[in-house]
Amino acid sequence: MLSPTLAFLSPSNHVGNVDRFLKSVDRVTGVMGLNVSPIVNIAQLRSLPVGSFGRAWADFLDRNRLSPLTTGARRKQLHDGVHVLTGYGTDAIGEAEVQAFLLGSKFMLVHIVLLAALMRRIGREVSLSGQGEKAIEARLKAAYNRGCESNFDADTWQPELLWEVSLAEVRQLFLI
Repeated sequence: MLSPTLAFLSPSNHVGNVDRFLKSVDRVTGVMGLNVSPIVNIAQLRSLPVGSFGRAWADFLDRNRLSPLTTGARRKQLHDGVHVLTGYGTDAIGEAEVQAFLLGSKFMLVHIVLLAALMRRIGREVSLSGQGEKAIEARLKAAYNRGCESNFDADTWQPELLWEVSLAEVRQLFLI
């Protein structure tokens, strides 16, 4: 059984589990004094030109029927931006690729913990996804290497200064 902290990775009632997990993260980061005001204003991002990083972020959220993360720590609120920069999906494998990329860009224990929990979920879904273990392993290794080769630091980047810059230029800036 997964710990309560990682219960969001359980396939049953996935949306409710994710919501509970994110609220738990907000409580912990609040106690640590890390919570910040909302960073992502979806209406502002939707008004930006097509091809801009900010518009790509809004389009990503809309395409995946997601709301922006607007509570908690800065790093949490910027999570979807990493998906936009890397192009990784929002399924379990895509989330694992994001964690592998972030681990490659800057070693943090949290990425290993999340990646391990995601791998457990992926292991249960491999037969359903039609991908073999070797293919998934190759994708995660490629994501990790991509992170190693980038100059991206999730703790210091300021996407709000890049909303109007083209997505291609932002990716080039971080060597992604």
